[in-house]
Amino acid sequence: MKRIIFLLMTALITNVFCEDGLNIFGYFETQMMGANPSRDYYTVHSNKLRIDISSHLSERVSFAANFDYINYFGKTSWNVLEFLPERITSVVSDSLRSFFELPFQDRNFLDNAYIKVSFPLFDLTVGKQQVSLGTGYVWNPTDVFNIKDVLDPTYEQPGHDAIRFDLPILDRMTLTGLVSPGDEWKNFDKMILLKSGIGHFDFSIVGIEKLWTFDDFIYFSQTVEKRKLIGGSFVGELLGMGVWGEFAKNYMEVSKDFYAAVLGFDYTFDFQLYIMVEFYRNTLGKASKDDYTLNDFMRYYLSQQKAVCRDQLYLMLNYPLTALLNVGTMSIVSITDKSIAIVPTFNYSLSDNLEIMGYFNVNTGEEGTVFSKEQGTGFLIRLRYYF
Repeated sequence: MKRIIFLLMTALITNVFCEDGLNIFGYFETQMMGANPSRDYYTVHSNKLRIDISSHLSERVSFAANFDYINYFGKTSWNVLEFLPERITSVVSDSLRSFFELPFQDRNFLDNAYIKVSFPLFDLTVGKQQVSLGTGYVWNPTDVFNIKDVLDPTYEQPGHDAIRFDLPILDRMTLTGLVSPGDEWKNFDKMILLKSGIGHFDFSIVGIEKLWTFDDFIYFSQTVEKRKLIGGSFVGELLGMGVWGEFAKNYMEVSKDFYAAVLGFDYTFDFQLYIMVEFYRNTLGKASKDDYTLNDFMRYYLSQQKAVCRDQLYLMLNYPLTALLNVGTMSIVSITDKSIAIVPTFNYSLSDNLEIMGYFNVNTGEEGTVFSKEQGTGFLIRLRYYF
């Protein structure tokens, strides 16, 4: 709470020096999440306050920041091993099971804080900022900075400390460079991105060098290695449908090289039914459920890799039942092991500033698959007020 007060005091002081004044906005969010990997339903509850501030210090200089305060209550420690089959967890002795607890800990942190300066030839952004790459809805092979939750892919991503420049070259063509500081130059994250467009399509080419960490949860060791990525993406319209795709080849210093690709489309019918399909392949994932290991699942849960299985499919249907209520369903399919998570959803606007959303997920796969029935069912209900 002291940090929130400090942020607001800083914002008010800064307001004195702002050309157009200071904008303060944000939201309060309360949610409940549950799952039943055993006979009992576990639930964890959270409250989140997000404060956003932005201002134009001058015609060419702007500032923005976000601060999050989150507290948890209920079952605030979940053991990952309860969601995995005996074949996977048998390598863990009873004395080590406590090391696989994932805690939900209260947090208050500065999510973003950056200054953007517009020079005659380019824009420079310095500070903790959003770095989002790619055109995929659920999966982004070219984005090494973020990993989305497949059940909640539109939720905001964290900020990253970086220095970024954007240089317009031609109409619809921009060159972007980014570095994220490390302990020495060779360990800086580096990115170069070229964006352009032709007709109804936009496309990009990207090159990234980044340190990457893989933990071994069987031998409790860690590998830190250099990862180099070359990739690209496109998005546009074809025959009335939205289409997009991404591809990235990853050259690893120690681990095996791999590639990932996404291809998707969406369409809205005349009667307002919306449909989306997205296919994802990641050769870092395994080609058979018999090859899944504890490391695959743990690295996936801890966002060290984006997939356990090699091939997945995402399908979404959404329909505006009323002007205020949208209902739909998502299905996430592991093509590799033929397991499916079926996720009915709803979103209801209680007023202009207040909305409630939720989903209920049911897994249908055999034991040992990515979406196995042994993982149980789950749900999430979220109420959000914007101010």
